[in-house]
Amino acid sequence: MTGIVVVSGNPRAGSRTSTLAVAVGEAFADRLGSPAPTVIEVGELGAGLLTKGDPATAAAVEALTAANLLVVATPTYKGSYTGVLKVLLDQLPNQALAGKLAVPVVTAGIAPQAAAAEAVLRQLLVELGAIVARPGLPVVEADLPESAEIAKKYAAALDW
Repeated sequence: MTGIVVVSGNPRAGSRTSTLAVAVGEAFADRLGSPAPTVIEVGELGAGLLTKGDPATAAAVEALTAANLLVVATPTYKGSYTGVLKVLLDQLPNQALAGKLAVPVVTAGIAPQAAAAEAVLRQLLVELGAIVARPGLPVVEADLPESAEIAKKYAAALDW
């Protein structure tokens, strides 16, 4: 197992959603005494997401299935997670995340939108077999400058 894997489902690598996701992964690594998380920027996979046998996409899928803890983050796009995140997760076999801990992290313009998208992402992770943290972490865009503090508080408060 590879420990903690952070997946940023933003089509743009290095986004504010990615910054929050990495902060959450690092906060859990600190709490658990784990090495730094492996980070998958789905936006960097580009057309490889749609290319059978793409080495970078295969490595991302392998990291997902080998992880103990997943932090899966996405901005809200039209009330849900991003298409690029869905394309990556669709490549996982049925129940590929069985028994793995997963934390859904969602960013949006307003709180109800973030909460609704977090529920949809949660459903997808459960469908893949993950044990999903309750609550997940929906964050409004106005709060993203405090990502490190939000992540530390969330990781400290979450009781599996």
